[in-house]
Amino acid sequence: MSADGYDARADFLVEAREILDRLGEQVVALEQQPGDRATLDAVFRGFHTIKGGAGFLDLPPMVHLCHAFEDRIDAARSGTCELDAAAFDGAQRAVDILLDMLDGLGRGEELDEVDPALLQQVRGADAAAAPVAEAAFDMPDDLDDLDFDALLDSLHGEGAIPGAAPPPPPKPAPAPKPTPAKPAATEKPALAPAEAEHTVRVDVRRLDALVNLVGELVLARNRLKTLRPDLHDEHLDRAVTALDTVTARLQGAVMSARMQPVSRVFTRFPKLARDVARQLDKQVELVVEGGDTELDRNLVEALADPLVHLVRNAIDHGIEMPAVRHAVGKPEQGRVRLAAQQEGDHVAIEVSDDGAGIDAETIRRSAIRKGLIDSESAGRLSEDECLSLLFLPGFSTRTEVSDLSGRGVGMDVVQSKIRELSGQVQIQSELGRGSRFIIRVPLTLAILPTLLVELDDDVYALPLVRVIEVVTHDDSQVMWMDGQKILDLRERPLPVLSLREWLGKGKGVTDATRGVVLQAGEQRFCMLVDHVLGREEVVIKALPRSLRGLPGYAGASLVGDGRMALILDVDALLESAQRGSSATARSR
Repeated sequence: MSADGYDARADFLVEAREILDRLGEQVVALEQQPGDRATLDAVFRGFHTIKGGAGFLDLPPMVHLCHAFEDRIDAARSGTCELDAAAFDGAQRAVDILLDMLDGLGRGEELDEVDPALLQQVRGADAAAAPVAEAAFDMPDDLDDLDFDALLDSLHGEGAIPGAAPPPPPKPAPAPKPTPAKPAATEKPALAPAEAEHTVRVDVRRLDALVNLVGELVLARNRLKTLRPDLHDEHLDRAVTALDTVTARLQGAVMSARMQPVSRVFTRFPKLARDVARQLDKQVELVVEGGDTELDRNLVEALADPLVHLVRNAIDHGIEMPAVRHAVGKPEQGRVRLAAQQEGDHVAIEVSDDGAGIDAETIRRSAIRKGLIDSESAGRLSEDECLSLLFLPGFSTRTEVSDLSGRGVGMDVVQSKIRELSGQVQIQSELGRGSRFIIRVPLTLAILPTLLVELDDDVYALPLVRVIEVVTHDDSQVMWMDGQKILDLRERPLPVLSLREWLGKGKGVTDATRGVVLQAGEQRFCMLVDHVLGREEVVIKALPRSLRGLPGYAGASLVGDGRMALILDVDALLESAQRGSSATARSR
């Protein structure tokens, strides 16, 4: 770190990782179109820029690896050595090793020298094994005396961007033309370089602190809005209205500062799809759409592992072998689609394939055989409900264990992770046509839009993304079917869950006639409550110690009237209702 607090290594780690994320995608694109000069140049610039930063920080192993691939790209650009499958394999392995190096640097570890055999693979057997030009990166003994900008100027030319193409030679200046003199007051000063800056790197902890402060402000605003009707003061009304407007704008501004495009995680998937397909001897095209869709940065990072599992599964379980696809009249190359789009106050991310699809009956039989569900209950499941059995812990239809398919775990972990993000996963599949896994998560986890309901004097919050509608019913619409209460809603039967009974509070003073229709995966059900209070944005807080680990609760918050509201886990509520109905059916 320099005397003024600037940490060149920290900046390098962030920027190099961003470059490597793009390189994985660019190398795949270059492999598909080797003659694309723009992509070829982009890949060269990526490795060259990392090499320049590594040289500045005196990291020879990283410099050697990047320089080796530069040699191969130079040979391809000059036409002396074409890029073949071995070159692309070496490039992707180089990307993996560089990422591992960055992880090691982040932990403060020293870098090991790169295996010379790998350097030769990256360069290619036919490429000239030119010695690494280390002289250009000789470092002085004392770095806190080295001017970074001056070093870059000496390496790449004054004002040039590392890795960018050299600027064209300047054109001769035209002969000056006489112009009439103007008053000095009308002359505009030249634009200062600082005015061209439009971004600034901010520590994430500062953004988190701002979000926490905005959350407290939202709570105070909600409290004032609750008190306003009781005070009947015109001046207070205007002040609260102004505060409400400013708070909403401030909340939006702070949240937008934390938003990141999902392309930050999508860029790693072309490389992943290529590696998995080559390992399985399959031909797969990955189509990525909607990378500019934005999410809270914490959500973007948390979605990485579930999406990796879904994409790997789509290639491993979904896409057939080329000969099988050809035999049924499909293109030998399978297609996996990774797409994101915003839908209101949440984002939908889809992983789909044009593979064999999922056989619901096979799922049903496998779940019974493994003892995950009894035959009677399984027989009542619809096709969509059978597909949901994939999320049961320990479920797998695979008879063999492989490095990719795992050991019968994974989909339950995917669902658990998405639930932690207050989201849900849905499955759609058609035999012979393919499958779709759709993840829906809120735009942010800091402040959650909810529907508040009341039972006695207690308040509960339901994530608004799960709410379909609020209904009023009477006893004539409720019936029993296979041990389960069913509400006949516009000729559509919905399972009924009484929140009062689920909480073990017994019967209330009045019969609940208000119900909230909720979505859980592919299923809908109606939850009976005493009162529906309305919509309110709440700030998510940790659960009280007495409730931590109990199923059905996702968090807590304070609402406008000062009471604590428990945020309910919709999926856990449905599972609890289904277990209860199965027990009731057996007892009958």
